[in-house]
Amino acid sequence: MNITRRQFLKQTTVACAAASLARAEEELDFPLVDFHVHLDNSTIDKVLALPQAGSVKFGIVEHAGTKENQYPIVLSNDAELAAYVKMLEGKPVYKGVQAEFSDWASGFTKAGLAQLDYVLIDAMTMPDKNGKRVKLWTKEAEIGEAQRFMDRYVDWHVEILSSGPINILANVSWLPAALMPDYDRLWTEARMRKVIEAAVKRGVAIEISASYKLPRMPFLKLSQAAGAKFTFGSNGRYPKMGLLEHSIQTAKQLGLKRRDMFRPVRQNFSSRRATG
Repeated sequence: MNITRRQFLKQTTVACAAASLARAEEELDFPLVDFHVHLDNSTIDKVLALPQAGSVKFGIVEHAGTKENQYPIVLSNDAELAAYVKMLEGKPVYKGVQAEFSDWASGFTKAGLAQLDYVLIDAMTMPDKNGKRVKLWTKEAEIGEAQRFMDRYVDWHVEILSSGPINILANVSWLPAALMPDYDRLWTEARMRKVIEAAVKRGVAIEISASYKLPRMPFLKLSQAAGAKFTFGSNGRYPKMGLLEHSIQTAKQLGLKRRDMFRPVRQNFSSRRATG
């Protein structure tokens, strides 16, 4: 089969990254897991055939919440969730969902959610002043004055962390593009502490994002000092899932050990809030 130069370079890059991951696994005292993998435009078998799948275990997530959330697939009830879980049965992956908005759990029972290994959420869809869901990365999002936005944004983090059986806070400290140049000024210590304290109080792990390269080190050091657990996540779409170099290097800088890393414990779902 003939391949293009671009395809060859992409395959070579992925293969080199996979070799680097294999070396990194030997340097850490915990297994490599990418808890933030989407199957968009691929299949579970195709993803598991990637070179990096030999060194990194994948946690697969599909969007979950009400149908008000605009995604190609949004799991909204126990039947849809069960079909998703069945699709992943027998595969060497963790089964998760990416929760959307503060009402995400309203369509599920405790028994339904108990099929999952974990729930991941981020704060990147937030209500505007009228309560409408706004995807903050889109051009339609009106950010307004930066300091007022940040206060609302931090409060929104606290709200979603209370929205159900959440295990992982993803894309932590992400900001809309217009605000990123002022990241260090806008993410004050007080704001960081408010999010971290809410996460630690609820036993929610902090994702070290390989794609966004976030949170930055001050946020991570405060999290570590507060006793937070951590995860790695690529937010990867085929074939870029499992490429965790930034997460690995950050973990080495922080001196993270097995005790610092989140591990799924499925039975925890039965004791945390959902409907039914």
